Amino acid sequence: MPADGKSDMERIGLFSEMCYVTVGEKYVSHYMRPFNEAASKNKQMLAGGTNTRSALQAGYFEPQFARIFDGEAYSDPVQLRRRYRLAQSKKNLGKAFLPSNGDKLPCGLGSYYGTIGGSYAYFSPQLKAKERVIFHGKNFYTNPGKKGTGYGYANLTIGEQYPHEPDEYEAERKNAKKAREEHKRLFKGGPFKLNLHPQEYFDMNPYFNDKPLPPVKKPPPKKPIAPTFKPSSPAKKSGGMKGGTFDPYPSHSADPYVTEKSKAVTTNKEQQIFHPPPGPKSRPITSIIALNVTR
Repeated sequence: MPADGKSDMERIGLFSEMCYVTVGEKYVSHYMRPFNEAASKNKQMLAGGTNTRSALQAGYFEPQFARIFDGEAYSDPVQLRRRYRLAQSKKNLGKAFLPSNGDKLPCGLGSYYGTIGGSYAYFSPQLKAKERVIFHGKNFYTNPGKKGTGYGYANLTIGEQYPHEPDEYEAERKNAKKAREEHKRLFKGGPFKLNLHPQEYFDMNPYFNDKPLPPVKKPPPKKPIAPTFKPSSPAKKSGGMKGGTFDPYPSHSADPYVTEKSKAVTTNKEQQIFHPPPGPKSRPITSIIALNVTR
């Protein structure tokens, strides 16, 4: 253990402190230093530049001009097509096919000249002989319908006229009342209320309540209060004679006043203070910026 009381493990997290390689060197400030100092010294890499375009071969990659078709001859496409047609015509076995006779043309509207089979009897425009139409006898006659709509006129309909009956006074109101009473009679309970509809957070009327009020509770009967307890004789006051206590005052002890000593700190057998072992220590590391500069 060193003289100051802390080992290298406790101070910097290493078993032993490494020696320093910069002892005696001068301090060089890193303020306003170039990032790559070697790049600004000596000659740099210079390219040869671009070649200017000219008629010389120096502006191209090849040492001499190379043709795409070297030694090709001139060809006429029209002459080639004619030669191809002559070669195809030599493959024919005979002359071109010609029909024996040409097409026959009709000589007028409705003429069958030039057709294969001529006219057909089915397409003849002559009229056919019609049979004599025999008319049957007339149907039975009935009386003509009576004029009028039947409404408001007597004996114009098929059956007998219905007798007129006057309407009851306020019949619609009475029928609606009977239907409403019958509808209420079919109810089994009160109106259905759904408590899931949105409501305001605070009630508009704090004194409004849908539920009926409970019956008024009667106050319980008051119990009679007992009178205050009073002792038969008043308490005795403490004085020089100690007359107010139950027992006589104890005798005074003549023990001297001695202060208790504080207990010593708990130690081991070797009379040394126990120190717990230190936890894991962090060790010095290189920053990310310094690593990038080194790279």
